Amino acid sequence: MSTLNEEIEKHIKKLVHPLKDPEELLEVLKVKLTKKEFKLLRSWAEEVPQKEIMTELNLDEERYGELSTKLIKKLNQEKIKQAMCL
Repeated sequence: MSTLNEEIEKHIKKLVHPLKDPEELLEVLKVKLTKKEFKLLRSWAEEVPQKEIMTELNLDEERYGELSTKLIKKLNQEKIKQAMCL
């Protein structure tokens, strides 16, 4: 099982500074992401199968894809990256 920090690092193209510690990072993410985006990211970190995530978040294939894309784009926004980093 990967940590939330490791999961975020996988999706961010260029990380200049290290990420905050997990507790602080959680607080930032709860503010910056929607509930669904946050749950999706946590599910990825916990390596939950896609089908299970889709059921839990009540998503079809298309909505899952859209949510995933939106989440990764958000994680790569400068303002959010700055908030997540030390």
